Amino acid sequence: MTRSTPVDVWWWISTGPAPHPEDASVLTEAERAAAARLPADRRADALAHRATVRRILGRVLEVPPGELEFGRRPCPGCADAGHGPPYVRHPDNTLWISISHTGGCGVLAVADHPVGVDVEHEARPWSPEAAAKALTPSERAHLDSQPTPQARARAFLTCWTRKEAALKAAGIGIVTDLAAVETHPAVPGPVTLHTPPPAPPTPWYTGPVPLPPPYLASLSRSTPTAHLRLHRYGG
Repeated sequence: MTRSTPVDVWWWISTGPAPHPEDASVLTEAERAAAARLPADRRADALAHRATVRRILGRVLEVPPGELEFGRRPCPGCADAGHGPPYVRHPDNTLWISISHTGGCGVLAVADHPVGVDVEHEARPWSPEAAAKALTPSERAHLDSQPTPQARARAFLTCWTRKEAALKAAGIGIVTDLAAVETHPAVPGPVTLHTPPPAPPTPWYTGPVPLPPPYLASLSRSTPTAHLRLHRYGG
């Protein structure tokens, strides 16, 4: 019998427009500087998101959150470590992580095998032009079959988050042709996705993360026996 391995997914909602003093205290100078370069209305959310990722992983790895060091694995396409998937460099561990953030909501996936996660707000703008570039013909046909603008928007985001999750799990991100990834949006999930080169020819088992509205998220993993364990952080 194949062993079922867990994928732990934490999600959280950022609270308030003002940064919390304790958030900045667990971040590195580079992380604080990156947040400072953002527009003023996004800084507190960015600080809270990054600090929450550190607090969760610090708890998982049993170290103070400020002591975590992050790096990137080599890109599977070009072997460049500048844009490969993220990982925790210190303390030493064998975990794979994936992080996503959309206005007010953050998601972190942790597993012992490659994993990808993506979250979007249901109000995220999209256009027929974006769909033409990012979706396959069958995905566009599925969108066109939806009866309302809200249903079409949700169908588009189902496609988008599935693509993002699989490409992040593969380690190449959205530098590839999104329209080369078929997400089978008419199927509730899980579905099997195949990412194009330069990703290795790995099937990615992708399905929904059950978040409350107005958020929609997808999780992609490299093993069909992995089961999702969902955690609400901070509430």
